[in-house]
Amino acid sequence: MNHNDIPIFPLPVVLFPGGYLPLRIFEQRYIDMVRDCSARGSPFGVCLVNNPEREGQTANHLRIGTTAEICDFSTLDDGLLGIVARGRQRFVIETTRMRDNALLMAEVNLLAESEPVEVPEEYSVLSLIAGRFMEQLGDNFPDFQPADLQDASWLGYRLSELLSLENQEKQTLLQITDPLDRLQLLLELLPRFQEPGSEC
Repeated sequence: MNHNDIPIFPLPVVLFPGGYLPLRIFEQRYIDMVRDCSARGSPFGVCLVNNPEREGQTANHLRIGTTAEICDFSTLDDGLLGIVARGRQRFVIETTRMRDNALLMAEVNLLAESEPVEVPEEYSVLSLIAGRFMEQLGDNFPDFQPADLQDASWLGYRLSELLSLENQEKQTLLQITDPLDRLQLLLELLPRFQEPGSEC
């Protein structure tokens, strides 16, 4: 594991490695964070919020998240800063501290990914579904190659990201270490998205 000190952006979303994350930035602490990360070419961390931030109390967040790399930024129509970030690597938070500007910093351990695993035949329906997503949303994933549909880690992360799941379900999928275990859980969740009488 690698130890890193990174800023943390608690959000009501779960970011996965390889994921697409567009954000509107309006708080000064996060504008500063974007400026610093862009200047240094360094990532920030995204963690799922447990409860919203309130006056005098910071938001609670989960300890396992994903590093995010800023890929693009622009001024939005409403004048706010817009960025696009990509998920890179899962991490677990060891310790946190607050900067003077209320930006949360964390010492994190980066979690190594498993060796590449080819998608077994019993999960081929998941590859088919992900392929349909890529037909519609491929512009958000410019690095996509058809061979990715046979990569168990890539497939599990993309479906976890793109299916309409509850955030806690997405967090569970993020925390799974074995990519085949992730595919199995996704397969078990799949009937929820089937129309009555349809077949995949």
